[in-house]
Amino acid sequence: MEIIEEFISTYGATIIYTILTAVITFIGTKIKDIYEKNVTDETKRKVVKTVVNAVEQLYKDLKGKEKLEKAKKYIIEMLNEKGITINELELNMLIEEICNSFNNTKEAIKNAWFWNRYFRISKRY
Repeated sequence: MEIIEEFISTYGATIIYTILTAVITFIGTKIKDIYEKNVTDETKRKVVKTVVNAVEQLYKDLKGKEKLEKAKKYIIEMLNEKGITINELELNMLIEEICNSFNNTKEAIKNAWFWNRYFRISKRY
């Protein structure tokens, strides 16, 4: 019993500091990983949105499949410059998400124009 008490009194504080350091390091590493993942995901989304928008404007003469290939090429190039990797599935899903968002916006604008015109005409009569 005396040996245990002597060991604890001699090395107890060191052991506690070591355990606390390990726990704090582990928590800090996890927080850093979560932060980097969120920043990386947001960067991917912004790059995909920028590239898809640019391809839509620059390559109006190309058809859907050709535009998609151009967009994929430029997205991968831009992300590689930033040191970010992206797999094929993630790339396709992000492009689809952005294109769907663009199409929904176009549809909403078209519907707003139609209803605005309809009500303007119907108020005259």
